[in-house]
Amino acid sequence: MKRGTTIFLKGAVMAIGAIVFILCIVWLPTMAKHSADLFPEFAYLKWPILIGLYLTAVPFNLALYQAFKLLTCIEENAFSTKAIVALHRIKLYALLITAIYVSGIVFLLIQNALHPGIAMVGIIISFASVTISIFAAVLQELLRNALKLKAENDYTV
Repeated sequence: MKRGTTIFLKGAVMAIGAIVFILCIVWLPTMAKHSADLFPEFAYLKWPILIGLYLTAVPFNLALYQAFKLLTCIEENAFSTKAIVALHRIKLYALLITAIYVSGIVFLLIQNALHPGIAMVGIIISFASVTISIFAAVLQELLRNALKLKAENDYTV
């Protein structure tokens, strides 16, 4: 892969991470306060929802870091065990995000506070996370098989 492409992708990963960080610091607390003021009957859910969203930001940023490491591996040598480990961790972080959102939906359902719009956002994010996890697992298996083939070819020559 060309170095310019990986540099662009690394920049995109860093931009996404910066945007999510800024949203978590500035926008999320403001929206939580606004929602609690707008719907006082659900104000008691402000902190559990904020904690859940902040918990989601942790594996998301860790997955971005692993994506950055994966791009570095691609620059050096795409066929390495470091790339397989990075893909494995991305898969696990995506599954963790799914688990957090599904448990949040169940929590809101138990509290009888699950709005259909919130449920749809949670389902869409969960579906996207599962899709990313499956995609990372497929890439991980392909890379593992490519490494096996490369090792076999190195032995035969």
